[in-house]
Amino acid sequence: MREWWVQVGLLAVPLLAAYLHIPPPQLSPALHSWKSSGKFFTYKGLRIFYQDSVGVVGSPEIVVLLHGFPTSSYDWYKIWEGLTLRFHRVIALDFLGFGFSDKPRPHHYSIFEQASIVEALLRHLGLQNRRINLLSHDYGDIVAQELLYRFKQNRSGRLTIKSLCLSNGGIFPETHRPLLLQKLLKDGGVLSPILTRLMNFFVFSRGLLQYINQRKKFRRRWVGALASVTIPIHFIYGPLDPVNPYPEFLELYRKTLPRSTVSILDDHISHYPQLEDPMGFLNAYMGFINSF
Repeated sequence: MREWWVQVGLLAVPLLAAYLHIPPPQLSPALHSWKSSGKFFTYKGLRIFYQDSVGVVGSPEIVVLLHGFPTSSYDWYKIWEGLTLRFHRVIALDFLGFGFSDKPRPHHYSIFEQASIVEALLRHLGLQNRRINLLSHDYGDIVAQELLYRFKQNRSGRLTIKSLCLSNGGIFPETHRPLLLQKLLKDGGVLSPILTRLMNFFVFSRGLLQYINQRKKFRRRWVGALASVTIPIHFIYGPLDPVNPYPEFLELYRKTLPRSTVSILDDHISHYPQLEDPMGFLNAYMGFINSF
């Protein structure tokens, strides 16, 4: 009798071959509605999708939402309405290579470019001189750190950041535990193109995952920005997160950023707190925003 893995392999080959020729699935009604209600602007010839909702009339407050890997601005849909009850403008974008934004290949994706796209969006909306509250998750945390670094340098054309709230992002390379899939795609090899197609996401290109390496290379720049600014900073944490494990991550965070406040959600909340516990996440964020 053949080894079991040989039999599985013989069965998997034709199934895999068939699957690789199946077109991507149609958008769900909810995603179709999200796309229809959004807009696009052009950054260096590339189309970037964004949402921009007007909320509380008369309020000067603006919040910009930065999503994580490998998803999109749709990550925020469960708390979107709640945010419009507090802020005058609620804005989110799909980073280049994600969601409904363009996905050029080949392309050298970088955190620096994504930060520049956020700045370009706010210029496009005429908000470049307004004070901005940033709310970020995962990959978006790193983009927020770069925006914070630029704000600290006080360079013209940069965002003026009023507050920053991070959530479940691997801001410290030494405590970040990328999933096996992320490791395989980041490092390349024969499995990378197969996994890319199987996941039906262009975002799983090797180039896009290089943010993991960028985070290590620019740790001093990005963690240093968090540690040195005086604006209010908060972290919302789902403690069951396998990517940023408890308690190692939280201990390092509090040691490195003693000025920052922290909200720890229920024990069963993991890497996507805004989706797993939207009310708890929203309450934690509102408690932070209303504290200054």
